[in-house]
Amino acid sequence: MKGTKVEADTEAEARHHPVVVAHRTNRAADVQLRVADAITRFAGSMPFVYLHAVAFTLWMLFVEANPWPMLTLAVSLEAIFLSTFVMIGQNRQAAFQQAKADHDFVEQELELKTNTELTRAIHAMTTELHRRLVPEADSGSGSPAQ
Repeated sequence: MKGTKVEADTEAEARHHPVVVAHRTNRAADVQLRVADAITRFAGSMPFVYLHAVAFTLWMLFVEANPWPMLTLAVSLEAIFLSTFVMIGQNRQAAFQQAKADHDFVEQELELKTNTELTRAIHAMTTELHRRLVPEADSGSGSPAQ
């Protein structure tokens, strides 16, 4: 029997960077962002290109005798809106990359601190073992070691 959607989502989240999971959760919670994502996803696909090629061909052949003024207006307006969606996507990607970089920096700093503490502890244990197991060179000379 297959697991539930919640189990599948939890398993998928375990395979992704925490920033990716938080980013997806935030995007899914906002209707405007979901709409912008859907438009951007469609506008960046080959079906979008094919649809426009067919629509513009049909318009030029069957809708208007002189299609250029109206077609130019429609394409210009579409370009304005699509460029806005591209900028929204770029801003979103920049924010995502910054959040990921911040998260990674914090994680690396924590790992460095942990490794430094472990190295110091190993050094202290090694020094203590050496002190206990290796006789001091000065203990046979009669002078106190300082």
